[in-house]
Amino acid sequence: MPYTAPTADIRFVLEHVVGFDRVAGTERFADATPDTVAAVLDEAGRLCTDVLAPLNRVADQNPARLDNGVVRTAPGLADGWQAIAEGGWLGISASPESGGMGLPMALGTALNEMLSGSCLTIHLATLLSQGQIEALEHHAAPWIRELYLPKLVSGQWNGTMNLTEPQAGSDVGALRTRAVPNGDGSYAISGQKIYITWGDNDFTENTVHLVLARLPDAPAGTRGISLFLVPKFLPDAEGNPGARNGVRVVSLEHKLGQHGAPTAVMEYTDATGWLVGDEGAGMRCMFTMMNNARLGTGTQGVGIAEAATQAAFAYAEGRVQGRPLRGTSGTIQDHADVRRMLVAMRAETFAARALALDCGVAIDMGHATGDPAWTSRAGLLTPLAKSFCTDTGVWVANEAIQVHGGMGFVEETGVAQFLRDIRIGPIYEGTNGIQAMDLVGRKLSDGGEAALRLIDEIEAGSERARVGALADLADTVWQAAESLRETTEALLAEADMNVRFAGAVPYQRAFARVLGGHYHLRAALAEGGSGPRTALARAYILRLLPEHVGLLAQVAVGDAGLYEADLADLAV
Repeated sequence: MPYTAPTADIRFVLEHVVGFDRVAGTERFADATPDTVAAVLDEAGRLCTDVLAPLNRVADQNPARLDNGVVRTAPGLADGWQAIAEGGWLGISASPESGGMGLPMALGTALNEMLSGSCLTIHLATLLSQGQIEALEHHAAPWIRELYLPKLVSGQWNGTMNLTEPQAGSDVGALRTRAVPNGDGSYAISGQKIYITWGDNDFTENTVHLVLARLPDAPAGTRGISLFLVPKFLPDAEGNPGARNGVRVVSLEHKLGQHGAPTAVMEYTDATGWLVGDEGAGMRCMFTMMNNARLGTGTQGVGIAEAATQAAFAYAEGRVQGRPLRGTSGTIQDHADVRRMLVAMRAETFAARALALDCGVAIDMGHATGDPAWTSRAGLLTPLAKSFCTDTGVWVANEAIQVHGGMGFVEETGVAQFLRDIRIGPIYEGTNGIQAMDLVGRKLSDGGEAALRLIDEIEAGSERARVGALADLADTVWQAAESLRETTEALLAEADMNVRFAGAVPYQRAFARVLGGHYHLRAALAEGGSGPRTALARAYILRLLPEHVGLLAQVAVGDAGLYEADLADLAV
């Protein structure tokens, strides 16, 4: 179905909500001028709207398949990949020394949202290559960077990451894949990995895997894990794909959604690989890629939410059923309940977009300034962005089906695909529950400094907005932030980590919910307190922000009610 890249809204958020001018004001990103940003967004928007969006339905209806050991992909995906590669988009944030554009992560985040909204299938391949490029730039030996990065940035080769094994999902430390030194600087990698997105394809010359494995006599747990680069084809003396390596696709998963993207079971049999980073530092090195992927996964939620919202608005505008009590259109968009859904979908999508871009700005400022406060802010926002944005994608996609009524349940309309495709978002790249545990654990281990600093910012923004027509909204956001502060301080005083974990998900959602109010208030203020963005802010702050009260109440009770009953008594 039609999709139009929301370039104007993205640019507004960058300029007026998340302070992108601070990024452009640094020496590192001085080239990211307003004209450059506009040109990048417009060109990427055209690619997504005109070239990639038509592939979305094709990819869903033509699932990837394994044909005599060769992965076959849907018609047109090769052309889509080529268009992305020729535009240089795989290297949007990669170093110019590697052939990349060297642009800020915030712009990369904007690109990834549009790629996701237009064709999530192709975005998955793009995201994995982007993440691998970043990991190699930070941790690989010079000869690896020199050989592999130009191929990955150009799109001649694509990248993957291999963490999960049948017995080692979220508990990565339980993995068993082995790496044995060959005596020449290389290693023989043997083991099986599952859930490997884009583990192979039929349109790039080579597929490069980053694989977590254990060296002989490595300690148990995550401390014994190292990271290895394992190509499908071993490069020859000229750097071109040569002999086939000992890696193959065993099977492809049959999934609820994302049908066009092959999710592979990979088998490594004495496959030749090379160490990336230090021995035993595999998780640290891989986290460079995973943090990129977590924000990227969050943008998938934003992209799907935008696409689903566009579809719902278009349907509601033309569907006639009953007689609305208000409005003049005569269509279902003026029924109060449908209007409730449409407005909430647009408001949630805006909040999620702002959160993802805010996280991108924090990452950029940390890289550009070296200020640990920015790095801490980025670390705090990453689990919030991954969880809230993917949850938003699922919720908005579900509402889009509801707006369509019975036609939403019929595959021919295409709207069900949004929900099927994004339902994995809260699960992969660290479940949203694990993100929440990280938030109340590691991210508060600084004594809550980063979290409380962000709450201070929300309250200061509310103070500035306490003028004229926005006074009531500003008071509401300020009070919500103060309630969030009190709960944060209570969590910091709680020594029992299980009690923290029991309230982690509602705390995480409440934090993001309050941030959403902050972003909407900034948008209304930038608009002057009157106009469509102000109306949307009012809808969010009056109708959605109050959810934080019930969420913080759940945090306050800790693990009460969870362990009193024996689960065996509840299971029947």
